[in-house]
Amino acid sequence: MHALVIGAGYGGMAAALRLRAKGYQVTLIDRCSGLGGRAQIYDREGFRHDAGPTVITAPFLFEELFELFGENFHDHVKLVPLKPWYRFRYSDGTTFDYGGTLEETLEEIGRIEPKDREGYLNLVEHSKRIYKVGFEELSSVSFHRVSTMVQQIPKLLRLRNYETVWQMVCRYLTSPKLRQAFSIQPLLVGGNPFDTTSIYSLIHYLERAHGVHFAMGGTAAITSALGSLMERHQISTRLNTTIERIIVEDRKATGALLEGGEMVKADLVVTNTDPAHLYGNLISSKKQALSSRLKLAATKYSMGLFVLYFGTTRIYPEVAHHTIWLGPRYQELLKDIFDRKILADDFSLYLHRPTATDPSFAPPGCDSFYVLCPVPNLQSGIDWSIQGPRLRDRIVKALEETILPELSSTIRADFFKTPEDFRNEYLSIHGAGFSIAPIFRQSAWFRFHNKGEGIRNLFLTGAGTHPGAGLPGVLCSAKVVDSLLPRAEAFNPA
Repeated sequence: MHALVIGAGYGGMAAALRLRAKGYQVTLIDRCSGLGGRAQIYDREGFRHDAGPTVITAPFLFEELFELFGENFHDHVKLVPLKPWYRFRYSDGTTFDYGGTLEETLEEIGRIEPKDREGYLNLVEHSKRIYKVGFEELSSVSFHRVSTMVQQIPKLLRLRNYETVWQMVCRYLTSPKLRQAFSIQPLLVGGNPFDTTSIYSLIHYLERAHGVHFAMGGTAAITSALGSLMERHQISTRLNTTIERIIVEDRKATGALLEGGEMVKADLVVTNTDPAHLYGNLISSKKQALSSRLKLAATKYSMGLFVLYFGTTRIYPEVAHHTIWLGPRYQELLKDIFDRKILADDFSLYLHRPTATDPSFAPPGCDSFYVLCPVPNLQSGIDWSIQGPRLRDRIVKALEETILPELSSTIRADFFKTPEDFRNEYLSIHGAGFSIAPIFRQSAWFRFHNKGEGIRNLFLTGAGTHPGAGLPGVLCSAKVVDSLLPRAEAFNPA
């Protein structure tokens, strides 16, 4: 049985490996020049940059992929724990280091607001309860049947998942600074903390239970290890190849038509593409179920991303591996990004300094950085040819005035990516950084299903399907597909 996997992001690679372990012949196709999807790698004048994810919070999901073939993930990739996990830098110049042991975190909380120490412990306990249900029970379960969703409603109500992340955090913490620090997690998967369901608060316990790690060599080291694993086990890979459309015959996916006219036949198709691109551009609406057409029409997309990559000709040893650089506004800034869709004068930033842990990312005596700035997606109408350079200069100036002194004179080999690049390079609708937004009406059964809607032998992995964005989410989406398919000898393509 031949399985065609479209998209070599982490969801696609994980699905390809799981299908191969079940005996399928697997072909993996991607339009990029390298594996990894959005987790590409850039080299500029001796400075290396991971384009996508920068941390590993659920290493066991990678371990599982190697164990399918009797191998050990840690024989191929070296993970090191980070400390702190994140350093929050507030607009008044104060900082909060998050991560390490529970005692260390409580000590840091006590510096800001002593009475929130108990509140944090209660928050972690609540997050643990959400984790036990949302991650351990449901992250690998397909929600293509509404009955699955109905069965979970009592649990979700008991966990108060009708609350937003912000509402949940505010029940436990009183300090505005700590509320901000412990509610930003949805932004890491494309959501606004003020309208993202609190089920995403499970991230707190996920980090506490499994730690926050960095792969020496960066995420690219994991991509390389997965690529070698696929090669060792005869998964065929084709890069620089774009799909024009999915072939659907008698309501059944039978392959794909490539740009240029070549046809690839398959017994089943797994797509690691943006679901909005899949149902909007790769399959005729006449061949889809009403459910997918309605979801597509009502879809709310995640914010966009402006990502600035650069090196410096000096080292900044006082800067942590990860810094969350917070501007003066929080809720109003997020309204500008998600609702008003305007590019505000202020911003908040996610600063990644991999050379804090792995000096190989830069030449001797230098540092490597990337800065991620949440911005409106392309529904805003922003002209990035004009605003991109301006935002670059504003970010450099802000960092120079705060944590990277003399940056304007030490910066080297800088370049940036805008939502237009996400649209053009990854076919992300509206240049959304994380596919569709993780709001309640786009979660679980309401999200694009892992099993093709109205089309047999079509399956979906990746950020836009269940359970959602982020490395743990996309790796779990491949587990959902795995659960839906029998071993190759038992598969009936009829």
